[in-house]
Amino acid sequence: MARRLLSIWFPRLASDISLRARPVEGPFALTRLASNAEHLHCLNSIASAAGLHRGMPLADARAVCPVLSTRPADLIREGRALEGLRRWASRYGPHAAKDGSDGLIVDVSGVPHLFGGEVELLADLEARLERAGVSSKSAIAETRGGAWALARRGGGVIPEGGLLSRLGPMPVSALRIEAPVAEGLTRLGLHKIADLTAVPRAPLARRFGAELLRRLDQALGTQAEPVAAEADAPHFGVRMTLPEPIGLTADVMGVLDRLLVRLCDKLASAQMGARAVRLELQRVDRSAAVVDVGLARAMRDPVRISALFLKGVDEVDSGFGIDGLRLTASITEPLASEQIGNAQARAEDELSDLISRIGNRLGFDAVQRYLPASSRIPERSFLTVPAAYAAPEPFPPKRRPRRPITLFPAEALAQVSGSPPARFSWRRMGFTTLRAHGPERISPEWWFDDPAWRSGVRDYWRIETNEGPRLWLFRTPQSGSRDWYAQGVFL
Repeated sequence: MARRLLSIWFPRLASDISLRARPVEGPFALTRLASNAEHLHCLNSIASAAGLHRGMPLADARAVCPVLSTRPADLIREGRALEGLRRWASRYGPHAAKDGSDGLIVDVSGVPHLFGGEVELLADLEARLERAGVSSKSAIAETRGGAWALARRGGGVIPEGGLLSRLGPMPVSALRIEAPVAEGLTRLGLHKIADLTAVPRAPLARRFGAELLRRLDQALGTQAEPVAAEADAPHFGVRMTLPEPIGLTADVMGVLDRLLVRLCDKLASAQMGARAVRLELQRVDRSAAVVDVGLARAMRDPVRISALFLKGVDEVDSGFGIDGLRLTASITEPLASEQIGNAQARAEDELSDLISRIGNRLGFDAVQRYLPASSRIPERSFLTVPAAYAAPEPFPPKRRPRRPITLFPAEALAQVSGSPPARFSWRRMGFTTLRAHGPERISPEWWFDDPAWRSGVRDYWRIETNEGPRLWLFRTPQSGSRDWYAQGVFL
């Protein structure tokens, strides 16, 4: 059986996907930031007809087309759309793979007769994509390079044995070579692919490299080029259909527990753990309720995950009854097996369960932890980050001066006598110094322009008072000021 390959090109995939969500009348383009300036990333057909092109600076584009509408490009969304199209294209062949960031390649050997022929297959494919609002060009040939070149130059079918006659008149840039190589060939008078077959190969390889000849051989079929179908990402989901509707929270939780055991078994077999789990409850009237649960760390323990669903399930209105449940681990992470009975692991699990419970109520960004930072400046010596997305870090093992348990913006002292202060007033209370430890001199970090530290170095003292509080005081001797300030309280 002759090998036949289908190449699909999406010249405006990003803009088509964006316009499907929010249609725009008139010229439209997606923009990306490059070299500190906005450039056009993808345009619709109206913008292209107005004289705009990909990579054009946005300022120049608005000068040419003042009514141009723009949005920021979303590369992640574009990649997901191409992956979705790759899975859809498998209806035309068992092996479908991505071909760059704007195309697909499908092995359709032995398939076209199911659609009435290769021309009819292309017509069916392009009609379906057009109804979906996605612009495309497609071609079928016996080589990957030949189908790629034809798809980007109008599309169609290259019959078996007709590669050279169809590809020969095409420009050398159709060989998937670098632009500088194509320009160099053009300067030598080698404008077409057929011109390359009429000249000695050795001089071409010496001047332009072996990549040029490899692409030429792949396009003409003298060197094989495989189509490696990408494996689908694993799906971690289970479902259950009930013979009779249920409505009580206890009944739903009972079914959920059974589904969680099956889901966690799937995760364990793949050495994965869930970070987000979604429960879909299908009502009898075909409406659905969704309960989402986030996890502070990857896990696959059915008992611990079930406890997080109780509040959300209890708030669901079951209507006339629930007759179907679907449970999916929407976000997963690698999770190796752990030793049973590890005391440290149990302590980490208890903390992560607490973070999960609070995070599902308040939002995971609201639950934060402190991490050390490499700075002597008190305000910059720590970072606050969401606890669910950052692992705890111990402070460096080297010895550091003691720091107060509570820090606050500098507050001026009043009625100060002595240096360090023997008596002073702070927050309308009078204090007498019992012991003083210091000074600890801290210099400002010149690479940060902090208005609070423009007065120069600070001399910090740890002051124990007769009244009880232990305070962290400082003054700025470099500025010549005799004022004292409080910035922290020790435990």
